[in-house]
Parts: sequence; structure tokens; C-alpha cells
Amino acid sequence: MTHLRFPKTALATFAGLSLVGAVAGCSATAPATTGGSGSGSASGGATTTSSNANYKDGSYSEPGDYVSPGGSERIKVALTLSKNIITKMKVTTVFADATATGYEQLFEGGISAATVGKNINSLNIGVVAGSSLTSMGFNKALAAIKADAKG
Repeated sequence: MTHLRFPKTALATFAGLSLVGAVAGCSATAPATTGGSGSGSASGGATTTSSNANYKDGSYSEPGDYVSPGGSERIKVALTLSKNIITKMKVTTVFADATATGYEQLFEGGISAATVGKNINSLNIGVVAGSSLTSMGFNKALAAIKADAKG
């Protein structure tokens, strides 16, 4: 019978890496946020991205779908652009379950502070006013708006 001997440090390292992998697999990652000019939780939801695209001035509107624990949800994003700067922003609920509707209303109340006055090229919304999933629909709608404004 052969016995394998592992040094205690190798066993501890393996156990530690296994624990780190398990914890990392369960944790949600949030995007790094920039300090916004607003106050409260609404200002921390924007991250910067790099793009120098130019978009046509005007008003644009697109839906944004996402999935919550309650199922498929949809919001509508309407914004106005002037020289790539968002001058007006409105997000409205199109379809959501009761729980998601509450989070979407929080998002709707905080999104203007996180977007108005910002360059559309540098916008990527994360958590706004405690709502983390609504931003996925928002970012999809924003991508569609960018495509509309380019053409």
C-alpha cells in the first residue's frame, strides 16, 4: 500500500483556492462606478466606456428587455441628444411583474441624475437607486438608440 504525502501548505493552498473559486462563483460582480454629480444612490450607477462616435442630435426611443426572477420584463427608454450629450431622459415600465415594477419605479426616479448632462459615448449604467436588473434592459435600449442615432 502506498501513501501519498502532501505538505500541509499544499493542502491548505488547494483548500483555499477551492473556497475562493466557490465564493467567486456565487458572487455577483458590479461594474466599477464613476462618481456622478447627483446625490444618493442614483449618481453611482454610470461607468465609463471608451468610444468617440458621433450621433445625430434628436429624440430617440427604444424598448429594453431583460429577465428578472419574476420573468421577462420590458422598459422603454426615451432620450434627447445634443452634440452627444443627453439633455433629457425618461424611462417607463412597459411590462413587469409586481416586484420588478417597484424596482423599475426606483430606477425611473434615479436615472435622470445618472445620465442627463453626460456624453452618450461614456455611458454604461449599473445599479441605479437600488435597482440592479433594470439597468440590463436600459443598456440594451441604449445600444439600440446609439444604432438609430448613427444611421
